[in-house]
Amino acid sequence: MDNTRNSPFKGFLNYLSLIRFSHTVFAMPFAIIGFVLGVTELKQHNIELPFLLPLFIKMLLCMIFARSAAMAFNRYLDRRYDALNPRTANREIPAGVIKPQHALLFTVVNSVLFVITTFTINLPCFYLSFIALFVILFYSYTKRITALCHIVLGIGLALAPVGSFLSVAGYLTWLPVLFACSVLTWVAGFDIIYALQDEGFDVQNKLHSIPAALGIRKALTVSVLLHICTAVFIISAGLFGQFNWVFWVGAVFYFVMLVYQHLLVKPGDLSKINMAFANTNGIASIVFGVLTIVSLLF
Repeated sequence: MDNTRNSPFKGFLNYLSLIRFSHTVFAMPFAIIGFVLGVTELKQHNIELPFLLPLFIKMLLCMIFARSAAMAFNRYLDRRYDALNPRTANREIPAGVIKPQHALLFTVVNSVLFVITTFTINLPCFYLSFIALFVILFYSYTKRITALCHIVLGIGLALAPVGSFLSVAGYLTWLPVLFACSVLTWVAGFDIIYALQDEGFDVQNKLHSIPAALGIRKALTVSVLLHICTAVFIISAGLFGQFNWVFWVGAVFYFVMLVYQHLLVKPGDLSKINMAFANTNGIASIVFGVLTIVSLLF
């Protein structure tokens, strides 16, 4: 039975759960960083700024629409595997809370809204929207073909600071690209940690992931290396952008949280994966994002 028919509010909550709306916290701070970078870029060149609130709202809507489409499509495409996996069998589609065709329609609607919203911003964002949609939707297929699926997910979220910078400036510079690279390696690294809990299931069902390909211990090593790259990109962005001490406080906190999540998860003890994945990365992203924005504005 599709419970979304019983109560509009209950249905709304079901769809928020379907797309794990709370996980928007991972990429959203970096999108806002990209937006503020675009503002400071125009100010440095004495270019007159438009009224920014409508543009900021459109940027946020783009983030929400794109992520909603990606998550719903992922749940739709993975519904058979989710039903077989004890960890995911209670998700909305296999549990019968949301019908597959409704999740697919939800994907289409959000994709269309995303493209339309980018068109109202500027042409560079509009053109990029098709590439962004391809990447974030194609990710759902990658576990079937390559262990590099974590990198593809990272690329999808890395488009956030690039797209938001473009929404303001209309062109790209190296600084948002450096932040995008940090997002790519950060997301890929913690997605490998998250995938550890499905290593056996992936092997059994011939799905691809770094843990399934290399085993838990080597997968954790790859995750560490990716997060070292994240630190390098963040440091490079700080030096290239000549950020003040506020940024570096945020950067140090961010690095400490990266180290902390690797201390939480060990080859012989995966019990704290959810804490490492959601809590640690969410807090790191918010604190670093806020301090970076404060550094840019003040």
